[in-house]
Amino acid sequence: MTSMYFIALATFFATVGPADVAFIFAALTKDNTAKERWDFATRGILIASAILLMFGFLGNQILDLFGITIPALRTGGGILLMLIAIDMVFARHSGGTSTTSEEDAESKGRDDIAVFPLAMPLVAGPGSISAIILLTTGAQGETEYWLVFAALLSMMALTWVTLLLAIPIQRLLGLTGLSVVSRIVGILLVALAVQFIFDGLATSGLFTNLAS
Repeated sequence: MTSMYFIALATFFATVGPADVAFIFAALTKDNTAKERWDFATRGILIASAILLMFGFLGNQILDLFGITIPALRTGGGILLMLIAIDMVFARHSGGTSTTSEEDAESKGRDDIAVFPLAMPLVAGPGSISAIILLTTGAQGETEYWLVFAALLSMMALTWVTLLLAIPIQRLLGLTGLSVVSRIVGILLVALAVQFIFDGLATSGLFTNLAS
């Protein structure tokens, strides 16, 4: 059962990307005071957590509303995670776990970055939203279901700490250190994404229908 916690934690680590978020946060708040950075980080994480928890609790209702099956979500979510993993391995940024160039330009003109771009799309972005729905709807039993939320809150706490320590972390890791960490997590995420795709296809009934 506890393996679900670590699977979810690894997935959220990859899709939220605390180190990436910290680097962007440090760049956007380099001229702000420590108190302002604390305020941005705290409000941003609280808002992002509320958004992700909402998608986690209402995952099944959202799927029913749009007529999406669990196998389709697993397969589609696996493909999305695969694309994010490829970006991580090759150190590219397509907007799945980071801001696009247009969003960067808009955020630089804002005095308050807590909601945009920090809460969305940096923390609660397409990748992390897909991940929380995918993990909660695919949980086997109530224990695994709540372990997903425990992993999410753990990752939100870790991300909050990295934001508060963003400038020291930036100096410590540098671009090379960040790239190494990103690539290692990306390789692990590739395997996890493939497993999601395999599970989605296996439970879809597609191959059974073709065989019959």
